[in-house]
Amino acid sequence: RSPGKLALSLAMLGSLGLAACSPRGPTTPPIVGTGLVSKPCMLTHSSRLMSLKAECATLEVPENPSGEGRRITLSIVRVPAISERKAADPLFILAGGPGMGAQEMYPTVAAAFSRVGRDRDIILLDQRGTGTSTPLACALDPDGALLRGKEATVEDIDAAARDCLDTLRAKHDVRQYTTSVAVRDLETVRAAIGAERINLYGISYGTRVAQHYLRRHPDRVRSVVLDGVVPPGLALGPAIATDAEAALARIFKRCGAQPACRSAFGDPTATYRSLLERLRTTPREVRLPDPRTGEPRSLRFGHHHLAAVLRLSSYDASQAALLPVALHEAATKENFTPLASSLLMLYGSVGGSIATGMHYSVVCSEDIPFVGAVDRARLAATYMGTEMIDTLQRVCASWPRGPVDADFREPLSTAVPVLLLSGADDPVTPPSYGEAALRGLADARHVVLADAGHGQLGAPCMDKVLRDFIDTAQPSKLDLKCLDKRSTAPFFTSLAGPPP
Repeated sequence: RSPGKLALSLAMLGSLGLAACSPRGPTTPPIVGTGLVSKPCMLTHSSRLMSLKAECATLEVPENPSGEGRRITLSIVRVPAISERKAADPLFILAGGPGMGAQEMYPTVAAAFSRVGRDRDIILLDQRGTGTSTPLACALDPDGALLRGKEATVEDIDAAARDCLDTLRAKHDVRQYTTSVAVRDLETVRAAIGAERINLYGISYGTRVAQHYLRRHPDRVRSVVLDGVVPPGLALGPAIATDAEAALARIFKRCGAQPACRSAFGDPTATYRSLLERLRTTPREVRLPDPRTGEPRSLRFGHHHLAAVLRLSSYDASQAALLPVALHEAATKENFTPLASSLLMLYGSVGGSIATGMHYSVVCSEDIPFVGAVDRARLAATYMGTEMIDTLQRVCASWPRGPVDADFREPLSTAVPVLLLSGADDPVTPPSYGEAALRGLADARHVVLADAGHGQLGAPCMDKVLRDFIDTAQPSKLDLKCLDKRSTAPFFTSLAGPPP
């Protein structure tokens, strides 16, 4: 995958992980709701160390909402509640991306929903175009150009996207994979499982889907959790680089506020900027064992690689804790192994989890057409530069636009209870986005976790917070004292670890 592809994949990316849904158990299938027949199956964590019992089903819907033409298959998984006296309103989980499937995501975050799952079914609908729901997947660069040291140009990425479009067009109308169409699918599935009302959890791009479903079907929604909020009306693209830069600055400021980190590394911001400029002219050849396989690897590490490490590491505080020492090793000792190892580990976690065609269908219909004037000088001053917006605008100039509801970008006003979650150091959906979405919500609470990145499911006691909110649907009465006991991962001050 090229640097631009990586950036696009992470533009609205939420939680990462891979899962497989495969039939298991008896041949007589149980019934899911009133309109679907399911088969027992297992959801398997990407590590292959954990599996979850579930029920898998499929549902055919028209690709075009008009009902004309071909039909596509939606993949639905139910993780059944433990209690035999379960609540009637299940929880639907909406994944990020855009382009990730909920069934890929869930096994990596299942612990956060363990308490909710005692009393409620959890429904994992792979949004059309993702996962196993007629995925619009293209192998733009299956060998990983970034990891081979090839720095693809905007023109290279545009050409690959055109090839992707040509391939998909043979079997799909790529216009029919926008949020507005996907929300119709969500309502169809709700009716098929026989749930009068549902609860929604959306992360990152999934918060956009949740809010638009709430706009269309407010009487069908009991409660909503928005984690890493994308407010209605926001055109993602130009601010991604500046938001990422601001998050990195906050992370390094935190290092500067800790005596041990400040003493060891001085100003990490100055270090990374100096290193970035050096790598623009002189990439470094790095040989190292692959941290995932142990096999020898060679990597020509340049400024795109450094930008990828900075961005990927900013998503999670435990990864951010490694940045100052890795930068220091490279800048003062010409030791690029820590940075290269981080890149291989983090890039490997992205894997093929984003359905590229669906990603473009959403972004090129809902975001890029609404981008105004771009402050290129401001973007050029960031470590990501102008590449992301240049690539998106180039690709979207030829990618077909799909249907977007007339009120899609209008502020959302609702009395349905909503819990909003933000990380103070989120590089892609900062807390200001949650505040923007909060304005039209009559019964809502915005919780900002200090020193946290993108997606809050890993926070201690988040399983309790989610259970309590979904049980009561009363955000103002939530007891959040357990979140005060959080501790941020300490910065490593040497390759041996953090100070004692």
